[in-house]
Amino acid sequence: MSSKMSSKMSSNMGGKMGSRSGAAGQANPKQQGGSIVVTVHEQDSGAMVVNAAISLYRGADADCHDFNAAAWQADPAMLVGVRWTDGRGSTVFADLATGSYVGVYGNFPATAPQCVTVQAGCSAVLCFKPQLNPQVGLAFETPDCHPSDCNFGRVGDRAVATVSFDGDQSADGRDQVQVLAAAPWVPMRGTPNAFSTPVRRAGMHRFMAQMMLSQRPDLRGALPVPEGLSPNAMLAVDAEYETEERQPQPISGNVGVSLTRTETEPTEDLPLWTLIRNSTEAMSFTNYLHFMDSLFCGDLAAVRGFEQERFVKKADMFQQLKQRRALPFSDSDSYRVLKVATEAFVMVNCGVLNQPLAFNPAEDNAYLDRRDIPQGRDLETVLRNDYLENIDGFQTLPYLAVIRRKLPDIPISIPRGQEGEVDLCFGIIQEKLANPCLLELIWSYWHEEGMLVQTMNAIAQRFQNLRAPGGGLDPLSNTEIDMLRPLNNLLWGYTQDEQHRLTVVRRNYEYDHHYGVRLDGKAVQHFRPADSRSKFLEAFHHLLRLLTSFYKQDDDTTVKADAFPVLNALKEIHLILSQGAHNQFGDLPSTARIEMLMQQWMLARPEFREFLPTRVMVAYPEPWMDRVDAMKKLQGWTDTSVMHFRNLAIFGEQLLLSVRYGNWSDIYEPTQAFNWARFWRPQVQGYIHGYRAATGVDLSVDSSDPAIEATMPSVLLRQRLSQQLRSV
Repeated sequence: MSSKMSSKMSSNMGGKMGSRSGAAGQANPKQQGGSIVVTVHEQDSGAMVVNAAISLYRGADADCHDFNAAAWQADPAMLVGVRWTDGRGSTVFADLATGSYVGVYGNFPATAPQCVTVQAGCSAVLCFKPQLNPQVGLAFETPDCHPSDCNFGRVGDRAVATVSFDGDQSADGRDQVQVLAAAPWVPMRGTPNAFSTPVRRAGMHRFMAQMMLSQRPDLRGALPVPEGLSPNAMLAVDAEYETEERQPQPISGNVGVSLTRTETEPTEDLPLWTLIRNSTEAMSFTNYLHFMDSLFCGDLAAVRGFEQERFVKKADMFQQLKQRRALPFSDSDSYRVLKVATEAFVMVNCGVLNQPLAFNPAEDNAYLDRRDIPQGRDLETVLRNDYLENIDGFQTLPYLAVIRRKLPDIPISIPRGQEGEVDLCFGIIQEKLANPCLLELIWSYWHEEGMLVQTMNAIAQRFQNLRAPGGGLDPLSNTEIDMLRPLNNLLWGYTQDEQHRLTVVRRNYEYDHHYGVRLDGKAVQHFRPADSRSKFLEAFHHLLRLLTSFYKQDDDTTVKADAFPVLNALKEIHLILSQGAHNQFGDLPSTARIEMLMQQWMLARPEFREFLPTRVMVAYPEPWMDRVDAMKKLQGWTDTSVMHFRNLAIFGEQLLLSVRYGNWSDIYEPTQAFNWARFWRPQVQGYIHGYRAATGVDLSVDSSDPAIEATMPSVLLRQRLSQQLRSV
């Protein structure tokens, strides 16, 4: 009896508990979305298709039972989104509502759309298999250009690879497919999709190429990017072949022998260096002046390449900032517009990964050829597929990926419509991680040492009828400033905005925090920094001296230059620079750049050519420079031309950006340091020359003086000024 009661009680309790649990589950239902995983592989070879455009549309029915691929038509109103496949040939559409969806493969060749049903909490799969049947045919030619009868090549022969695929003879195949071969293969003229390379050694070799599959013309309207800017899908093809040594033949007579420089191989960070070089040149005053002319005068003739494509983005940014930026004083619209336009220029151009990417293929390849660095694959392809790393769903530089992995507990903040509240969020702003603004404060430091800021300060004081501080005569007190009348409103706004500009003291403390250098003068006395990079100057000059020796070895065709010392020096400087990337690192360099570009623009106005005694016959590369040199002559400042300081600023910024943002701490092979030294040789030697011209210290001589090399530039400049005054 007890067993029956126990059974009955258990049954009743179980029923009650079960119904209670069910009621609780119904009270708080949790709707969970589904997802679709899309993979794209070539049907015959099974090779993955990278960067394939996949458009996803909402289906008309609840399921796919009545779906007819041949009759289906794309409706833009039903478009859910567009994704591109990653390096594994796959992509994911997440957080989808339940129902049917139609996926469309958007590249060549035409492939039927597919329907799939999404259920809550489940992942559906779409597998596209475009059929191309790629084949690589290999043949060999003898040194006298005759076809070889052998199935293998010999040293001295020429290997010829021909890529064929289904539809390669059709108009669509010729127009929508481009084959790019990796170095050292070069295209053969007159033969489509054929490449050749000389056989230089015996053994196994591999031909590698990428088939670039264009977007299908009938689907171009579905992609949310301008026509021509969508990436091509890529299908890798390769083939192996074997070569043998050629039988030696005795020769006699006079034989000519030539030696060449040491060969190197392309590395994955070449695209980053190219982007840094192009982006810093895009930030130059010349491009800034072209932007201002095109913005206010409608003259786009001087803007070309990726800069012309970015002009619309900069103009849009200008209009956005124009509505948000205001000054707390009256009658300053001209200055406010100048300030907003300069900020828009810097914001758009400083991002190294801004679209379109700062690549100029013809110029970039020519630059690599002059440095004797092999090109390898397309730089943009290497950047996207090999160099950048995926972190939290977006691509970023390897160095920044290391930093992100150190902070797994801090979320990524993606503000939508809350730009003004971004800094209140606890998190990492996605834009600064995915698209860092590559600026170096050393650009501002060298321009300030070149007396750019001091020149504008003297003019602003004269505009306010203030005599220069000190008991001596003011050279500007007797000058008539009537020729500056057209600039009155700009100078008024500039003078009124002084309270909102960075002070020399703030910049000076940040120079010391970043690089351990500081200004010298009455305005920066009683200097008490909390954190200084005291070892930077010594380490940087040590690197420059090592590079001088490296270039001598590299130019000697009988010696293989040793890049290990250069690699170790790069690691040391990378560590020192990263230690100073704190506090105002994210904002002060861009603010200082905006202010100094505005100063350069005002000095470049023709009114200042009449106001200051400039030398017309000196060919300065930028129109503001002769004004600064004229002011230095009037005031009795240093007689070293501002041109040398400008070169130090430009070359120093490019070199330090490549060291700061390269992932040098994780590199142990010298090849990347070898390529880095060759790539940046013009900048290195330009910096060494500029430093000698400005400070008198020659970093290219064989004998070194550690005490002199570690002396701050401001001290050396003061010593040279004292010598200059004593010689007068």
